[in-house]
Amino acid sequence: MTGPFRPRRLLLLAQLDPERLLSPGSDLTWECTTCNACVDLCPQGMRPPEVAVLLRSRLVEAGRLPEPVNEALKGIYRRGNPWGLPRAERAAWAAGLPLKPYQRGMEWLWFLGCAAAYDPRLQAAARALAKILAHAGLEVGFLGERERCCGEPARRLGEEGLFQMLAEENSAQFNDLGAKKILTACPHGYHAFKNEYPPLKAEVRHYTQLLAELVRDRRLAFSEPEEELRVTYHDPCYLGRHNGIYEEPRLVLESLPGVELIEMPRNRDRSRCCGGGGGRMWAALNEQVRPSELRLQEALETGAEALITACPFCTCHLEEAVKTLNLESEIRVLDLAELVAARLARPGRAGSIELI
Repeated sequence: MTGPFRPRRLLLLAQLDPERLLSPGSDLTWECTTCNACVDLCPQGMRPPEVAVLLRSRLVEAGRLPEPVNEALKGIYRRGNPWGLPRAERAAWAAGLPLKPYQRGMEWLWFLGCAAAYDPRLQAAARALAKILAHAGLEVGFLGERERCCGEPARRLGEEGLFQMLAEENSAQFNDLGAKKILTACPHGYHAFKNEYPPLKAEVRHYTQLLAELVRDRRLAFSEPEEELRVTYHDPCYLGRHNGIYEEPRLVLESLPGVELIEMPRNRDRSRCCGGGGGRMWAALNEQVRPSELRLQEALETGAEALITACPFCTCHLEEAVKTLNLESEIRVLDLAELVAARLARPGRAGSIELI
């Protein structure tokens, strides 16, 4: 059972006793979430996340991966997603939505990502975002069965070769389709496309950036709710620390009628990681205290009724913490798109709209 992750210990062992880190029973190599908090704070400019990923790549080369990690990588290679689910099911979430397959000339290509495509909880957030895009009158197409993993989990799990293959295939697909604007629902896909792929011909945006633009341009109309809702916002690491997107989601929240934003003391670049990054969704660690539970406690202390985030991994981990600690009656976890969609004005109707 592991305790809090200590980047300094990882660096010392990597220098003095790397074989200990590479032994089958060691969890330390997998504990790093690559959240970048240690990188921002280190006065010596050290980069522990890069060391962790390098160590994982050595485990890949040696064929000594934990079984859940090995299965995730096989799923990405064989079926284009870490769960190894059928490609034919990738578009099922969009059934009944006014969402069309992407065709050359459309304004936006929406790259959904594996988690939201397959996980029922996250599909609700995807449907909420689809509702918002339709409300704003945007021309958006999605890839459906043509979509494959962005490869970011493979790189963080140490499978650099698989990441490079997916980066090349996805880049070629986007360019062949003539995509000019790519919309992502997941900060991890956003980060990969924007910072780690070969140069794309398309502009890449995370959906929080687009929502902020729609709010500024007054392209979203909201209903007045009967009661106020107190919320707090959790900054996803790959949206915030890695890419500096802090103010856009807050601008959207502050534009919603009846929504009061209460900040946690640790916010923006000081936000605590939910524990889901760095491939840890598939590492299956046995932890004494999960990072998501610590973050949930911070949210509860604000008195907020809802914890809002904008990342599928964060949504999963924070909601699991709510259930583990039996706090469903105290606070709920929502993707930002779910809250925005619930506040949209309905034609010919006024008043509040119940949360999705």
